[in-house]
Amino acid sequence: MACLHLFFFLLAHTNGIPLGHTNVMSRAVPETTMPQLLSDNDAAQKKVSHASRQIPQAIIIGVRKGGTRALLEMLDIHPEIVVAATEVHFFDWDDNYQKGLSWYRDLMPLSYRHQITIEKTPGYFTSPRAPERIHDMNSSVKLLLILRDPTERVISDYTQVYYNRLESHKPVQAFEDVVFKNGALNTKYKAIQRSLYDVHMAKWLQYFSNDQIHIVNGDTLIQNPLPELQKVEHFLCLSPKIMPSNFYFNQTKGFYCMRNEGKERCLHESKGRPHPTVNRTVLDQLRMYFKYLQNMD
Repeated sequence: MACLHLFFFLLAHTNGIPLGHTNVMSRAVPETTMPQLLSDNDAAQKKVSHASRQIPQAIIIGVRKGGTRALLEMLDIHPEIVVAATEVHFFDWDDNYQKGLSWYRDLMPLSYRHQITIEKTPGYFTSPRAPERIHDMNSSVKLLLILRDPTERVISDYTQVYYNRLESHKPVQAFEDVVFKNGALNTKYKAIQRSLYDVHMAKWLQYFSNDQIHIVNGDTLIQNPLPELQKVEHFLCLSPKIMPSNFYFNQTKGFYCMRNEGKERCLHESKGRPHPTVNRTVLDQLRMYFKYLQNMD
């Protein structure tokens, strides 16, 4: 399987018609003249008592700097989805995995029977152990993978590390000095390795079928989120509840923010940081490298 064939196949097949909405019958609440037996607090506690923490039925496995946080927060709009607040790193970090499945479950949010629990840890996609471990947990789990242009993803990866090192008062290197070593492209650079989508996908396909893995186009999600989210709703067998009114474009930030139940929120300020200006020759060589791998098929 040629590296990156997966991503370019995705780009060639993401201009389809957005999924249509279906009518969902709402259940009417019957009126009653019976006296209220429970206080508001008692009713709330009773409702919570019917909730429990569940092992995720769907996992966002990656890719790092592909838009996983945006995808998770946008899916959180759906009333039938609950999401883990942080990256758990259960299946890719040995120390966490040794803590056991009960430890993992306890990190999940409370949910009801009609809801799907989703966690996201981008490190799973490139982990050599995560596919088998997730399969051992639940062989029928659904996996979400968000991909974007491999070259842009490398630059975003570098940018995150660059700002993290600046904030920690650590020395930084220019992008060109990291990507090139001794006059040649540094293909061992971790950011480049993470963009070899087909290499990593091959390991997942050893344990999961194609229909268990849904690929989200990260470039499209940034520009027009609704069609990509409707496809995810369909993949997860959920009724369409995410609407155009849930999004608005923030001119200051330069990307879409979310609106739900009268509240507005945008991604953290660390998201969407400006990329460094990259030498054109270096950028062209990086793109040629990924194109070469694609053409090996």
